[in-house]
Amino acid sequence: MKVLLIKDVKGLGKAGEVKDVKDGYGNNFLIGKGLAKAATDAVLRQYEAAKKKEAETKAYEISQSQKLASELSNVKILIKSKLGANGALFGSVTKDDIANALKEQKGYDVDKKSIECNHIKTTGTYDVSLKLGNSISAKFELVVVGE
Repeated sequence: MKVLLIKDVKGLGKAGEVKDVKDGYGNNFLIGKGLAKAATDAVLRQYEAAKKKEAETKAYEISQSQKLASELSNVKILIKSKLGANGALFGSVTKDDIANALKEQKGYDVDKKSIECNHIKTTGTYDVSLKLGNSISAKFELVVVGE
């Protein structure tokens, strides 16, 4: 019996492989536990179509991430914060503040967890890195001024 593995099976193969197994093992264990499907022509065509669609989706996501990275390289964000008596900021500028400023000023909605920087406690100009996924990152400029 030929089966298409849906999940990795230790000692048999990885997901996506077509394997020839004994009928009882294929029907009772692999198909019964949802680890494989019977390798009929329809199932194989459906799997190939899903794999092709997934590859197209990933290519689209990569192109969008690269486009966003090139747009962000020219972006300059301004954050105003209150200053203390000695010229240092009250508190610090956090990733959440940066994400909110990026959305309000430029319209880019990013997750604060993808921003890479330390808490900023002084005024000045900083380069901030942003992870966009698929090993693509972007850098933009952040200017912190006191009020």
